[in-house]
Amino acid sequence: MNHAVWCFACFCLFEAVSLEIFSLDGEWKLLNSNSSVSVSAEVPGCVHTALQRQGFISDPYYRFNDLNYRWISLDNWTYTTSFSVRGKGKAVLVFEGVDTISTVSLNGVVIGKTDNMFRRYDFEVTGLLKDQENVLQVWIMSAVTYASQRSRAHTEYRVPPDCPPPVQKGECHVNFIRKAQSSFSWDWGPSFPTLGIWKGVRLEVFNTLRVLSFTTVPKYDSGNSSWNVEVELFFDVVAASKALVLVSIPLLHSEEFHLSLTPGQSRKSFVLQINKSVSLWWPFGHGEQPLYELEIQIKVEDGETFNARRKVAFRTVELIQEPIPSSPGLSFYFRINGRPIFLKGSNWIPVHAFQDQVTADMISVLLRSAQKANMNALRVWGGGVYEQDLFYSLCDAYGIMIWQDFMFACALYPTEKDFIQTVREEVTQQVRRLKSHPSVVIWSGNNENEAAIAADWFNISAAERPLYVRDYVSLYVENIRDLVLQEDGTRPFLVSSPTNGVESEKEGWVAHDPYDPHYGDTHYYSYYNDCWNWTAFPRTRFASEYGFQSWPSFSTLSKVSVSSDWDFSSNFSSHRQHHEDGNQQMLKQAELHYILPNRSDPVQRYRDTLYITQVMQAQCVKIQTEFYRRSRSDIVEGKGHTMGTLYWQLNDIWQGPSWSSVEFGGKWKMLHYWAADFYAPVLSAAVEDEGDLLIYAVSDTHSERHKVKATVKFFSWSSFDAVCSLESNVTAVKAGGSTLVFQHPISALLEQCGSCTRRSCVVTFHLSSPEGQMISPLNHIFLSSPRHAEGLQKPGITFTVKDAGIVQSFVVTLRCSFPAVYVWLDVDDIPGHFNVNGFLMLSNTSTVTFGAWRPTTAEEITANLHITSLRDVY
Repeated sequence: MNHAVWCFACFCLFEAVSLEIFSLDGEWKLLNSNSSVSVSAEVPGCVHTALQRQGFISDPYYRFNDLNYRWISLDNWTYTTSFSVRGKGKAVLVFEGVDTISTVSLNGVVIGKTDNMFRRYDFEVTGLLKDQENVLQVWIMSAVTYASQRSRAHTEYRVPPDCPPPVQKGECHVNFIRKAQSSFSWDWGPSFPTLGIWKGVRLEVFNTLRVLSFTTVPKYDSGNSSWNVEVELFFDVVAASKALVLVSIPLLHSEEFHLSLTPGQSRKSFVLQINKSVSLWWPFGHGEQPLYELEIQIKVEDGETFNARRKVAFRTVELIQEPIPSSPGLSFYFRINGRPIFLKGSNWIPVHAFQDQVTADMISVLLRSAQKANMNALRVWGGGVYEQDLFYSLCDAYGIMIWQDFMFACALYPTEKDFIQTVREEVTQQVRRLKSHPSVVIWSGNNENEAAIAADWFNISAAERPLYVRDYVSLYVENIRDLVLQEDGTRPFLVSSPTNGVESEKEGWVAHDPYDPHYGDTHYYSYYNDCWNWTAFPRTRFASEYGFQSWPSFSTLSKVSVSSDWDFSSNFSSHRQHHEDGNQQMLKQAELHYILPNRSDPVQRYRDTLYITQVMQAQCVKIQTEFYRRSRSDIVEGKGHTMGTLYWQLNDIWQGPSWSSVEFGGKWKMLHYWAADFYAPVLSAAVEDEGDLLIYAVSDTHSERHKVKATVKFFSWSSFDAVCSLESNVTAVKAGGSTLVFQHPISALLEQCGSCTRRSCVVTFHLSSPEGQMISPLNHIFLSSPRHAEGLQKPGITFTVKDAGIVQSFVVTLRCSFPAVYVWLDVDDIPGHFNVNGFLMLSNTSTVTFGAWRPTTAEEITANLHITSLRDVY
């Protein structure tokens, strides 16, 4: 555990001469409060991970271990390390992240305390360092105990909620501590109130200055039709000095600036004027994502030099809230580089309960999966963490826009001076860290806290309400909003989500109805209403949350369970479900349209039940998303012009039921495969309305109107041959809009097709060019529930697997005797994804490709491939 590492290194992308950086990452000693547990622990890391790696506990995600290991979070823990240094000068210990309540001591002297997981802490230790061994100790208090103590000390009035619902099996008063709110439990995740040093630790020794951080923000000068890049440098200066700063974008421009520095911390700004044309950064699907290299060199008069580089991109972002003809209220849409952009995506939650276990591969797989599903946006939800730098850098490269919440969710919060103070520092640090990323297009103050007050989630009396509104305005408007606007004038800021935006502001920041579809964004969930009834969905301006639960696959669950758990009514199934009545809600929603699994083998019936929940989820989210996408051009009863859909949620934090489309570990659920189609750049979407079959062409393109025709086919459940086929007239489709291209009475179509009835046939359709080139994914619509399908038989699917001749790509050839619904291919634990899945198989032969994410063989895939269709489960 003795650290004797010193180097001339780089931090924050800066390389510096004479700034010595000693990394203190690595092996530390970890001790609990009564010394009964003593293990080595890696930093960065957390207590749970250390105990697991040392064999003291097993996998915390296994079965009921979230309850069995509750004692870990209720104890206090101490991290200790020793190190030696040779450098002379001002010395600062830098903690990039401590989780959460700690007292830090060096050589027996307390040098500081921490109370915020989301902050960096710098402690000056000049004069405390010894020439030989130095002992650094970090005592970490139980977050659960601390939160409880803070709550009890807040005697003037309550700050709800006190505790999560019992079904979440969580801890209380998380709103009193600045750490990941979901760590105390959520309706999709476990309660693991972590403790640890979750980010890096280092000692910096310098004689003149150090660069704390720097930001680069391109700004468009509309008056001169040119770009400027504002560069901000943040210094910690020991001795007054002068310096020369060279800022360069090699492909565009370079410029020198003179700098005078005085002792203390300071902030210096420079503007690099770009007089050449630049390539603009566009969201995925709307153009390229060019990233320019920006270089900074600082030459101090005493000979010291600092060098840094960062990627920069040129784009503008506006949130447009303005009157709409024929509609009360205001629009709510994003304009990137002057163009309206429909946001298509999902919501992002923490990738793991233990942040030190989040790998670059985990983040990369999830973001690539989002892009492969044609997503251009993700909302980093406000109950988790501000993501690591790699996340935002990849989003920059992939063209994924980020709606960035600040970390407050579903609660009211205290406003004592020390709480506000640490929040202000948190906000300042995070905005400075993230504002250089073009992918970040909006800041949002919190998740659902305006709605919590407006809808009286916490039973606050009318007499008390002004007090809570005052606290709300103090925290999110007078502090967070004001700070963000000071630090970053290039992006919009919303106080909450959902919100009525500028209308909420007019109403004193807490609107009478933050869910009003005439304004802002909405969150909408309805589990007992039939999700096929599209008329029940709010015709909102922007759908930032909506969704349905499903269970993950058997291969994902089997890693954390045993055979006695493999029953939908088992204790494990109940324990893993953290949403009240969630398991029954899934089955009741599925039963509206599908026959529930009833095969005699209990394990097979369990697997089938997992499958049917994914079928239900995929179909429900598809119907809702298609409704929103085709509503982008409509105003119906004063509502519409929907310009964004972010379904809840993209990813999972553990192996359990949730609203996700990607399972813990990266495996795609059926929903994610379908998202690639319902988020396609050009979509054909059908709906039954007052007895008519309506088919819309939805286009995200910016080109002038292009012409399409719809091809509509009716298939019988008992035959592979289309009963009849129709083509619409050629229609000009609005660029960036929704256009009706086909409308006929269903009764007339059935009569025209002769042998078809609502129950015996299914309708498929797609869009093509006038020349016949297919330009939208194949889609379908049922004219009655599949549970009532007549003629649907067990398809008898067989398959062969062959190497595709491309690295880690395989061709699966399927054959069946009868048409099959929701054909699902599952290769257990072989990572990768198919090009299509969960599809209608309306021919006796179909070919699917599988791209593996690790070396495998056709033989291994054959041995692990399970194929299920709707008719197989009963």
